[in-house]
Amino acid sequence: MGSTPRSTRGVIPILLVAAFVVILNETTMNVALASIMADLAISERTAQWLTTAFMLTMAVVIPITGWLLDRLPTRRVFQMAMALFSLGTLIAAVSPSFAVLLLGRVVQASGTAIMMPLLMTTIMQLVPPAKRGQTMGNISMVISVAPAVGPTLSGFILEVGSWRLIFWVMLPMALLMLALGVWRLTDVGDEKRTPLDLISVVLTVLAFGPLVHGLSLVGAEDVEFWVPMLAIGVGVGGLAAFMARQFILQARDAALLDLRTFAYPTFTVAVLMMSIAMMALFGTVIMLPLLLQRAFGMEAIQVGLMLLPGGIAMGVLSPFIGRLYDRVGPKVLVVPASFVVLGVFLYLSTINPAMPWWGIMAAHTVMSVSFAAIFTPLFTVGLGSLPKGLYSHGSAVIGTVQQVAGAAGTALFVTIFAMQTAAARPAAPTEAAAMLQGAHWAFLGAGAVWTAALIAGFFLRKPEEEETADVAVEVTAG
Repeated sequence: MGSTPRSTRGVIPILLVAAFVVILNETTMNVALASIMADLAISERTAQWLTTAFMLTMAVVIPITGWLLDRLPTRRVFQMAMALFSLGTLIAAVSPSFAVLLLGRVVQASGTAIMMPLLMTTIMQLVPPAKRGQTMGNISMVISVAPAVGPTLSGFILEVGSWRLIFWVMLPMALLMLALGVWRLTDVGDEKRTPLDLISVVLTVLAFGPLVHGLSLVGAEDVEFWVPMLAIGVGVGGLAAFMARQFILQARDAALLDLRTFAYPTFTVAVLMMSIAMMALFGTVIMLPLLLQRAFGMEAIQVGLMLLPGGIAMGVLSPFIGRLYDRVGPKVLVVPASFVVLGVFLYLSTINPAMPWWGIMAAHTVMSVSFAAIFTPLFTVGLGSLPKGLYSHGSAVIGTVQQVAGAAGTALFVTIFAMQTAAARPAAPTEAAAMLQGAHWAFLGAGAVWTAALIAGFFLRKPEEEETADVAVEVTAG
């Protein structure tokens, strides 16, 4: 394949910057929760719904994007995503009550959920296979740097104004990207007249909403054990019904989320590794700040500064890793990096009061760099192993798996940590010592789960090497 056509060269930069804006927004809210609680006179549990509802909306909307990207042209999907995000940002900025603020977050999340599958699908349609690693590296940079910068930016804004100012800062950026999309974005790919199956939409809500919500409640001290278990049970049942419905619809190319993507072994292996990696990444992101603040007595700003280098390093190195992938393929990058991640988990399982702060910061930075060497090849090799007609559905599958796996990883870490902390409490001299003992087992558990990802890495192959003729999917233009 040749280079990207001149008429579509501005598409990817616009999508990348827009993705940066919507992802940046996701993490700005965490630092602002305390200010919102005081201003709106709400409890911590209520305030957490601003992040929980965002995550739930993402989990429900992302599976629908496979159909959406098939049905509508690129330009219209982008305008829809940024218009929803801008509208949600405006609602949040002027919200007179918590209910209206929550509505704004839900509308924001609806736009955010569309953006990443749109970006990945467009790249697969426009970028030649020989350059996809480099471009996916740019995506990884956006995914890494934006969340790392979000809390820092939010902290600075809160120093000079209220939490509403965060949304007023985000709104002009969102409107600028919307205007650029209207002015410069061109359509890529082919449209398919796939009908919208309303039963599948309902099953999406019943499957991914309760599943992600239940996982997010696991380990919460003020929630009865049966509540998350019931939610997870409802979600699993809904997921089984959703999958059965998609298998039926696939026979006539009418699936909301085409699961024939899993007929391609390399895609399946990449998604398996990606889900375990997301579990590990989200679990670590939750566990380290918790330990540093509660067991080591650090301030939130100190913790943020300690973890910032890891996010920045992950983002800066991702494009270089993408170029390396184009030259050497996935296995040379993913397998060594997986061993390094395992070593970091083992190191963090020995965390104790005598461990220097820079040792923890270095471990987090090394882990972040290793994840950069893992995620970029996995994105590229996973989607690259699919035929063109399944790019949009593959992107939606990856986005959905990321949401569910992130919630599952958080639940796994928090549950092991809470159980082992409670078990160690009677014999521990201090509460901090009990928490460190709980963290010991949490990181060891993460290392045990990570072993599956390490083994899976040996089965990765570049898309060109995979023989897909036997399972080729014929996708009609409709």
